[in-house]
Amino acid sequence: MPKITTVSYKILVKVFKTFGFAVSRTTGDHIVMTCPDCPRPLVIPKWDAVPGFIIRNNLRTAGITRDKYLEALKSI
Repeated sequence: MPKITTVSYKILVKVFKTFGFAVSRTTGDHIVMTCPDCPRPLVIPKWDAVPGFIIRNNLRTAGITRDKYLEALKSI
């Protein structure tokens, strides 16, 4: 199983937009994304390299599998 590596916040926002999330607000140096199907918002820090543990936590919150994330990441 491929490892989830660090990516830029810009790429991460594009990936979550493909799954139906939208940017609801920007608070300081964090982007908050919401989706009607998701129980709580995703918080993405505006870093050039978002670590894998933050990506995994957001994927778990969104209910997105690792394989679906990696496929969406390849398409961007």
